[in-house]
Amino acid sequence: MDRRDFMVAVLAGGAYLILKPGGILAMDDGGMTTGKIRVYSVEKGDYIMTDKVVKTEAEWKKILTPEQFKILRKQGTERAFTGKYWDNKEEGTYSCAGCGNDLFSSETKFKSGTGWPSYWEPIAEENVGIQEDNTFFMRRTEVHCARCGGHLGHIFEDGPPPTGLRYCINGNALDFVKKA
Repeated sequence: MDRRDFMVAVLAGGAYLILKPGGILAMDDGGMTTGKIRVYSVEKGDYIMTDKVVKTEAEWKKILTPEQFKILRKQGTERAFTGKYWDNKEEGTYSCAGCGNDLFSSETKFKSGTGWPSYWEPIAEENVGIQEDNTFFMRRTEVHCARCGGHLGHIFEDGPPPTGLRYCINGNALDFVKKA
């Protein structure tokens, strides 16, 4: 846990406060504790119970590339138009590069012109977590993987119908499985 995560956890009483779409408040420990969570699996075509993924910083560094580590574990951002999937047009599923959790479908991907992969909704609300991000003197909503707590990107309210949301996601935080 870095200094920023520690301060957020302390100020929130050991847990992150999360504002879900529609204004619903929830608590999320940001992947700091072990346990089971319920997520949607594209492969199974249904919800499953799976273990949260909790690793030390050293363990994450062993399995992630330096760019993935910077994004997923240190809340970094890749430069626009440089990530793996910003212009991918193939059909399939985008999953977390840290733990494999299914996150987004190509069916909800759209061309936002921002240089980052953009989606109007996740595979399932349970598969992602969101929290307020007040870094860089801005008020934004951060998106993270619900299974491992990895930072994915941010949500903005300038997306297309039916949700009006734009999940602006770092391509290097994702893996892609092409539809068979």
